[in-house]
Amino acid sequence: MVVFSFWQRLLMALINSQKKKTGVIAPKRFVQRLKKQNELFRSYMHQDAHEFLNFLLNELVDILEKEDQAAKKEGETLSPSEKTVNGPKNPQANGVQKEPLVTWVHKNFQGILTNETRCLRCETVTARDEAFFDLSLDIEQNSSITSCLKNFSSTETLNAEDKFFCDKCCSLQEAQKRMKIKKPPHILVIHLKRFKYIEQLGRYKKLSYRVVFPLELKLSNTVEDADSEYSLFAVVVHVGSGPNHGHYVSLVKSHNHWLFFDDENVEMIDESAVQTFFGSAQEYSSNTDHGYILFYESLGANKS
Repeated sequence: MVVFSFWQRLLMALINSQKKKTGVIAPKRFVQRLKKQNELFRSYMHQDAHEFLNFLLNELVDILEKEDQAAKKEGETLSPSEKTVNGPKNPQANGVQKEPLVTWVHKNFQGILTNETRCLRCETVTARDEAFFDLSLDIEQNSSITSCLKNFSSTETLNAEDKFFCDKCCSLQEAQKRMKIKKPPHILVIHLKRFKYIEQLGRYKKLSYRVVFPLELKLSNTVEDADSEYSLFAVVVHVGSGPNHGHYVSLVKSHNHWLFFDDENVEMIDESAVQTFFGSAQEYSSNTDHGYILFYESLGANKS
């Protein structure tokens, strides 16, 4: 945790050096490090918040894994007496396969999806699991997160040129496919796919659709068919009419109060103001402030 302890010390130093009791801190050194790590963020072009989130989480995992490997290499250089005190240096020494490192990023953000495909001839179900840090959902006009999640898990028929190769039948067969959540994460991150490529226009267009995201969410489309309850605690809002320009602001719930973050401006807002970022009920509207990335926290995690 060397990297994070550094940033924590830096943050505390900046806070203590502030002349005012309250205020904001410009993340200049963080941005400098970010541009150094990834050339994608070195230009002055409008960047996508979802791409940044994916980069940040994966970069954090890489840093933690490298620190873990460095710590183990350091342990291998210890003297025999030090090894005895600190335990065995290599879990694989006895032929036991080492488990992959589970970081705090995995513990908080990672969930498991299962992709089920049912052969319509022999009824054999083939399941394949995959990990995820966020769910990207297609959206429709005047819909809700619940309906978007149902569409995400809806059954799709594979036929014609899309037939499924069934291992039991040893041939291509018609099949039904669906995606379900096998293991819900502690922090459920939902990305609303507001930018869609329009072939007629030859470019991406922002969908200003009204999508209702509730303060309390029940996740019912899981493998166990047991409801998982979540509470909304943060929203990233895209401000602007298109994908190549605009601005991002954030809503964050802290100590039972909602705060609105717009660069150096931070103000408290009423909880009811969250619904103003659902989107526009009409295709053409002057409102360009739309919820883009949603962060939900498991209520079960809070109880435990």
